[in-house]
Amino acid sequence: MQFSPAEEARRRLAVVVLAAGLGTRMKSKRPKVLHDVCGRPMIAWVGDAAGALSPDRMLIVLAPQAADDVHQVLSQNVEVAIQERQLGTGDAVRAAKRPLEGFDGDILVMYGDTPLITSEELQGLLQAHRAHGPACTLMTVVVGDPFNYGRVCRDADSRVTRIVEDRDASEEEKKICEINAGVYIFESGALWEALSDVGSENAQGEIYLTDVIGILASRGQAVMAHEVADPAVTIGVNSRGELAEAAGMMRARILDHHMRQGVTVIDPASTYVDAEVKIGRDTVLEPMTVLAGTTQIGEDCVIGPSSRVVDAVIDDGVTLVSSYVFQAEIGSGCTIGPFAYLRPGARILPGAKAGTFVEIKNAVVHEGSKVPHLSYIGDAEIGAGTNIGAGNITANYDGRSKSRTVIGASVHTGADTVFVAPVSIGDGAVTGAGSVITRDVPPGALGISRPEQRNIEGYARKKFAPKEENE
Repeated sequence: MQFSPAEEARRRLAVVVLAAGLGTRMKSKRPKVLHDVCGRPMIAWVGDAAGALSPDRMLIVLAPQAADDVHQVLSQNVEVAIQERQLGTGDAVRAAKRPLEGFDGDILVMYGDTPLITSEELQGLLQAHRAHGPACTLMTVVVGDPFNYGRVCRDADSRVTRIVEDRDASEEEKKICEINAGVYIFESGALWEALSDVGSENAQGEIYLTDVIGILASRGQAVMAHEVADPAVTIGVNSRGELAEAAGMMRARILDHHMRQGVTVIDPASTYVDAEVKIGRDTVLEPMTVLAGTTQIGEDCVIGPSSRVVDAVIDDGVTLVSSYVFQAEIGSGCTIGPFAYLRPGARILPGAKAGTFVEIKNAVVHEGSKVPHLSYIGDAEIGAGTNIGAGNITANYDGRSKSRTVIGASVHTGADTVFVAPVSIGDGAVTGAGSVITRDVPPGALGISRPEQRNIEGYARKKFAPKEENE
């Protein structure tokens, strides 16, 4: 299909994300937009929502001191414009003018601290704008309590005439319940022409982007409001409290998605799941469970209560009770915990067990093996069908370097065995309780290393006799 130059321009889209605010109310050394919401920086949520529109250009406006840190978390296709001084939202948009010089099309302007906005809402705004072709289409929402938001003013024919900020609004204007969501699509020429006439005669002494709406309307250029139903689109994060509020709402969305896919969440209010986590159907999340990072969980698992899993892979049918798993792998049908700690490099293969107060690091526990309780297994390999007795330790560090312990298949180790690495235990071997194993144990042999027991007759009676009997 052939389009005229004017029609072709209408099909082009640039996105400008305003993220130069320093977030002084956050009381943080980090740029505001890098604070996490459910495992992702809030600017990444905004970038993905806008990126789903497949814009021709995408710019983010940043303060000079934040540019490098913020740009690192975004796609390499995102361009950076610098707002040298914090002179208001209109000035921030002006910072994008030079990079967009020569761009003829629509410009979507939005804020980088609104992580709850969705690509569907942006797509609806874009479709409405292109269907009617006004100079500007702004996103609005009707709320019960407008609080500090800018009010959308209309004339007797319901046409948008301007946006008035709360601090500049009259008492009558403050009663308006239709508020500005802070998302706009402008025809590029109309934006730059109107923005050049915006002054700073307001309570803050700043250049308001919202003043562009009044200028366009006063010149007879069409301004259209596109109302959305979800007031969450207006939530901008400017404080730690607002960060927690946004994270809570995002978390509810994430849990709702998983529940719709067949995951049981016993208590959503106490369950925390990050955005990148994948969970199979018929898995049950018990209360006080945290699934973070890129964790992947299979089907038919029971996770929790009070478990934390970070960047881990868990296969089908695993039971994980009150444990911490960090960058580890757990095979199908395994039982973990309670109070187990699986550290980076731990691999628990199908049907194996890591039980109560067991710590495993950089070690492989093969199929069907058990480390039931009170043991530390580090830098080790445990063969299939082996049972590790209570209180076993692989002493892997000599103060300078770490060495590996290899325990074969079908081995039975006694309680309180210490393996001083490097050492190897052959298939089918046994170790005596309380042994310190410093040499290899051949297959099928008993490895035992402890002093011979000696009994002293009458010792207890003499030690604990009344004092006068010993004088």
